[in-house]
Amino acid sequence: MATEKDVQDLLRLLTTGRNKSTMMGAITLVKSLKSVNLHSICAIASTNLATLKNVISDEKTAKSLIASCKTHIKAGGSTTLKREADFASPASKRRKSSYEILDQPQTPAELEASLSLPQPSVDEEAISKSVIYTNRAPLVLAFAVQLIKYTMPSQPLSSRLSLGQAVVSLNANSKAVSLGIKNSSISPQSSWGPKIKIMGREVSVLKRGGYDWKSDESHTESQTDHKELDNVKRNEYSDNTWKVSESITSKKSTFIARSRRISSLSDAKASYQQLLLENPSLREASHNISAWRVRVGKNIIEDFNDDGETNGGQHLLHILREKNLDGVLLVVTRWYGGVLLGPDRWRLMSEVSRDCLSQHLQILGSIGQDALWGINHQDDIDSSFIDRAMPIFKPERARSYLLNSFASPIISGNLKKKKSLAEVNLEKEENLSLLFGALDLLFASWLNHLTSDELDHRAWAWYVRVRPSVEGGVAGWGGKGEVKLSDILSLRRKGQ
Repeated sequence: MATEKDVQDLLRLLTTGRNKSTMMGAITLVKSLKSVNLHSICAIASTNLATLKNVISDEKTAKSLIASCKTHIKAGGSTTLKREADFASPASKRRKSSYEILDQPQTPAELEASLSLPQPSVDEEAISKSVIYTNRAPLVLAFAVQLIKYTMPSQPLSSRLSLGQAVVSLNANSKAVSLGIKNSSISPQSSWGPKIKIMGREVSVLKRGGYDWKSDESHTESQTDHKELDNVKRNEYSDNTWKVSESITSKKSTFIARSRRISSLSDAKASYQQLLLENPSLREASHNISAWRVRVGKNIIEDFNDDGETNGGQHLLHILREKNLDGVLLVVTRWYGGVLLGPDRWRLMSEVSRDCLSQHLQILGSIGQDALWGINHQDDIDSSFIDRAMPIFKPERARSYLLNSFASPIISGNLKKKKSLAEVNLEKEENLSLLFGALDLLFASWLNHLTSDELDHRAWAWYVRVRPSVEGGVAGWGGKGEVKLSDILSLRRKGQ
């Protein structure tokens, strides 16, 4: 059975040196290698060429991989990497903090313990009186990290930090492009793999299969909690409500996608007809393109309907196949604006479809209860936030960002003695505790009244309501301002 470390070591080997491959190609190869029980570097090094050629048909490439695995083992199985500058200096010269990482963790439990953050404050009076001074990005991170605790409770802190940093990165990239600061730097690989939606952003994720960070006792409790959570989510989904994307308009043509769970051919047809019957505006649309897939035993039954948009249904079916989804009906509605879009219509149809289907990935739990990493697909992201071996957002950097981003407002004319660095750092940690406390009170007040999807959807609007005010346009990029925690408390459900 492959451990997470086995997989990570193998991915590192496949994406570096003479075997360098794309992450997408490496992950695909690892899956194929597992099918013939070659789940680690040691297993590949000790196998024969004939076995490996069942996966890698090219003999030269197969020999090269075996040689690389043997060399890796002889070298001690480690690659010397330059340490991050933040940890390069002796521990005695760095600031002392209760939340400082001193040693590289060796086990999942040690990793989670090393990432500890200040506990959320439960002092509502202190929270209501507090004001913090920060910029927008770390506030997005704090929102996301605490939100995931409620929408995806199976995720450990390391995953919450990684996923939260992915949201920050996607948001910053989108803003920079809209301001003209840079051109879009999203890789073509961003369309690959599973995605989940967090605060309105589609985050590409990597499963951390077999990552067990809890003690036996807490793990048993967690399994019970997860089963109860799964039942809740199945009950949520049993009414087969439609998931709806945001609409996109280009050259006067508007696209919007809808999807729902189905169980049979007759269910697909009935659901499609009911959708049009209950929505007169859809009946007036130019096209209602559809595709569906259903699993019957070990077989998949699938079909599509162009509804006048040539090859449109086949395009939607390709999307469902690519995401390996079954039991789903996907409908994309188009209102034609009189201007031909050409091939761009496929991009727009794909975008609204991914938006819609990502909601299924989150609510249905298609990713299971596996811990996740947030994947980076941008070419120019700050490398300190990215793992050197795999393009994932490192939880350590996200944690450090949180601990150092929430200062107290500067009071003009204050003649008090200047605070020491240690005092400033302690104050930031206390402010983070208060902020976490405010967010916990907010999310907990709505938890039993909204689905996970609805809570996630509202979180972005809540963030917008309380984020610091900065100058508009490029001048406000990275600008800081005050955030009153009482404003966060005011967003709680009334009567709480």
